[in-house]
Amino acid sequence: MSGRRNLIWLGLTPEPERELPATVAALRTAARRTAPAPEEAAEAERRRVERLILHGTQRGWLRYLAEVTGLVTAVAGRESPGDRRAALRAAEVVLDHHRMLIGLPGPGYDRTAADRRALERVVRALRTAPPDGDRG
Repeated sequence: MSGRRNLIWLGLTPEPERELPATVAALRTAARRTAPAPEEAAEAERRRVERLILHGTQRGWLRYLAEVTGLVTAVAGRESPGDRRAALRAAEVVLDHHRMLIGLPGPGYDRTAADRRALERVVRALRTAPPDGDRG
């Protein structure tokens, strides 16, 4: 491979770049006992995403999305506190992204197979679950 960075994967980032910072910040904040204000947390997450997109690699981006997958699966499984609507939105965005990887060259689609399966289960569970206050 040449010294040039492969940028094809960046074509898939607009929706995650726009949608994930606020939802991921909400999920991360809910998982901590002490957390920054929601606006500060969302801004920090936005800066992290921006750094990944401007200076990162597809591998680093997929690692970040794997972290998001872990957050949403923990909320869906009630292993971690968090807004289930935010978890659903984040899961839908990441799942859509991972499904689109099939159209790109390289191992990204295969690399995200386990996360896609987990996200499909999470999306199904969160869409059919009663609201947060109703635990049945």
